[in-house]
Amino acid sequence: MRVAIIGQQAFGTAVLDAFTARGDTVAGVFVPPDAPEAKPDPLAIAAREKGLPVFPTASYGADETIDALRRLGVDLGVMAYVLQFVPQTFCRLPRLGTIQFHPSLLPQHRGPSSISWPIMLGKSRTGLSIFRPVDGLDEGPIVLQKEVEIGPDDTVASVYFNKIFPLGVAALVEAADLVLAGKAQERVQDESLASYEGWVREAESRINWANPVDVVYNIIRGCNPAPGAWTIAGGRRLHLFDSRKIAARTFAEVKGLKCGEVVAAGAASFTVHAQGGFIEVLRCRFEDGKKIAGNEAGLVVGSLLGE
Repeated sequence: MRVAIIGQQAFGTAVLDAFTARGDTVAGVFVPPDAPEAKPDPLAIAAREKGLPVFPTASYGADETIDALRRLGVDLGVMAYVLQFVPQTFCRLPRLGTIQFHPSLLPQHRGPSSISWPIMLGKSRTGLSIFRPVDGLDEGPIVLQKEVEIGPDDTVASVYFNKIFPLGVAALVEAADLVLAGKAQERVQDESLASYEGWVREAESRINWANPVDVVYNIIRGCNPAPGAWTIAGGRRLHLFDSRKIAARTFAEVKGLKCGEVVAAGAASFTVHAQGGFIEVLRCRFEDGKKIAGNEAGLVVGSLLGE
C-alpha cells in the first residue's frame, strides 16, 4: 500500500512507524510548519530519519500542497492527529481517498476535547473512530470504531496513553487494509445522537466545591494533565491534578464542614470537603509555578478553597 501520512506529534510518529514496519510505502509526510524558535515536530523528525519526503504545511488547500500530494500518487491518505482544516480537494486526491482518526465514539463528542468530556460527564465508556473526513468537523462516514472502558479513577492521560493511543494506531492500519481490500462497510453518522463540545477552558475547568463530590472528581480527572481543574487558594489560582475521591458515609463525617474546606494536611497531600465526600489532592500547581506534591502547597486545616 502506498500512503501519505498527515499528522503530528507522538501519535503521528507511531502511525508512521506502524505503516513502515509492515512494509507499506510512505510516499510523503505532511506536518504543521515549525513555530518560530520551536523544535521540529516529532513526526517530521522521524520521517526525515527514515529518508522520507516531509511537507511542512500551513494550508492544505494551497495549490502547492495539492500539487505535492498529487505528485506522490498515493493509494490512501492517513490523517493521524490533525488540528488544521483539511478541505475535500486534498482528502479526495488519493486513489482511495482519506481516512482520519478521532478519539471518541462518533457522532458523540465531536470537537477538540473529546477525551476530556466523557470523563467530566461521568461516563464509563468511550473509544475512537476512524472515519472519512468531510468539510463538517468530525462529521464524515465511519469506517471503524473501537470502544474502551473509562475506569473510576482514569484521567485523560491514562485513557489516552494507555488505551486510545495504542488502539488508535492499530485501528488506522486495520481501516486502511479494509479500504484497500474494498471491505470497508462505511456508515453515515446518526445526527440524532450527535454532540459537539469545544475546548475545555477556564470556565469549564473551575471547581465548584458545593457540587457533589463525584462531579468535582470527574472534572479533576477530565482536566488531568491539561488544562488542570482549578480553584482559588489564598487569593491564588491552584490547579489540581492527581487526586483521590473519598465518599462520606455518615453525617458525623461532614457535620460542621464547609464545602471547599481543607480537612486534612498530611505528609504527601491535603484533603478538601465537597458535597457528599472529600478530595485528597496528591499533585497540584499554583498558577505561577510548577507541579508540586499536595503537601508542598502550604495549606492548613481550616483553609477555605474557592473564594
